[in-house]
Amino acid sequence: MPNYSEKTDKELIVLLKDNNHNAFKEIYNRYNGLLFAYAYKRLQVEEEAKDVIQEVFIGLWENRANFILKTYLSGFLYKSVLNKILNIWKHKRVIRHHVLSLSLEVDVDSEETDFLIREKDIAALVEKEIAAMPPRMREVYELKYRQYMSVKQIANDLNISENTVATQLQRASAHLKNKLGVVVFAIYMLQR
Repeated sequence: MPNYSEKTDKELIVLLKDNNHNAFKEIYNRYNGLLFAYAYKRLQVEEEAKDVIQEVFIGLWENRANFILKTYLSGFLYKSVLNKILNIWKHKRVIRHHVLSLSLEVDVDSEETDFLIREKDIAALVEKEIAAMPPRMREVYELKYRQYMSVKQIANDLNISENTVATQLQRASAHLKNKLGVVVFAIYMLQR
């Protein structure tokens, strides 16, 4: 029996499209904890975060036959979770609006909107700086932080030494700290 934990995300997607339950299980095991932490950090309600993650994975399974991975699986999953969270916030805002329209006193704050604007701005700034990296550095960085590959896996995939991978990752971090500033870089690292 193949070891699915050693397969890349792209290999798992190919297997998933062929109705492979073990590939789906590996994707779930690989990303469930990370996605839950991401959702819970934003929603602050455990049950809502669990529901969001469940909906994302159900959607992935139900649409597996037509699923086309255009970028990275991790990016797709995080974006799916964020979209579900935005829908929850939108729904809550609609409820608040109706409550306000009934002249009930409700303390409506714009904290969520401010957070989304700041998060979007930081993400756009980070993406711009990642795109400006030299090609090999960018490739190593994306494999590490978007594909969640280990240094050893990256070295094997790119046919370079582990020291070279480590050096590229250090340079990428230094590049981002230099371009973004230490505070923005720290916020970005906390959000990952």
